[in-house]
Amino acid sequence: MSSTKRLLASIHDVGPRFEAEVDQLAELLENRLGQGRFAMLVVPDHWGAAPLREDKAFQSRLRAWSDSGIEMFVHGWFHRDTARHVGAASFKARHMTAGEGEFLGLDEATALRLMREGKALIEDAIGREVAGFIAPAWLYGEGSLAALRQAGFALAEDHWKVWNATSDRVLAKGPVITWASRSTARTASSLAFAALARTVLPHALDTVRIAVHPGDVTKPSLLSSIDATLSRFARSHHPARYADLS
Repeated sequence: MSSTKRLLASIHDVGPRFEAEVDQLAELLENRLGQGRFAMLVVPDHWGAAPLREDKAFQSRLRAWSDSGIEMFVHGWFHRDTARHVGAASFKARHMTAGEGEFLGLDEATALRLMREGKALIEDAIGREVAGFIAPAWLYGEGSLAALRQAGFALAEDHWKVWNATSDRVLAKGPVITWASRSTARTASSLAFAALARTVLPHALDTVRIAVHPGDVTKPSLLSSIDATLSRFARSHHPARYADLS
């Protein structure tokens, strides 16, 4: 296996609200990739109903995961999108997520404040720097992108690339392989794409990204597809860290 071929895997929406689901996904990833060979995307207060700041027990779990080698990313603040959108942003908000694109419509000052507060909160919990920032639903508006360049993060990611958050230098290209649980049609589409990716992408991409979400555990078909996809890419791509890109 070439050391230049990397597999980057991540668990999204990590926080007290989905602790049981995160445990199940972490076990699945660890079984296929090894201890600490994936990332967690942490939401400071998911939909305003699960504040990490007040949950010392979950903060301790984050630190233990981080100590084991798992990279920690700031993943928005609330994760919920409350902005009113027009034009292309309106299309993205309706069709690329279900009210989850929190950083799509934020102005620069608000985005920067939430980024810095999330960074400080999670770094205090884990006792080290976070790996970077990834917006909920991978959606960024102009204000969020401008804020990102000032917030002090090393890395950022969207659907199609990973980049240096300060310089904008692209570090890896290619689609994220992910799954959808919120409708039968979206589930079927995500299963089909994952099957295609297992055939095409091992030869096409040096860096492959796989992302899983708490909702994935609600459907056995998704868990089976995730397991098959992790297994396939672990044979051709080395389970790596996002920091290896920089």
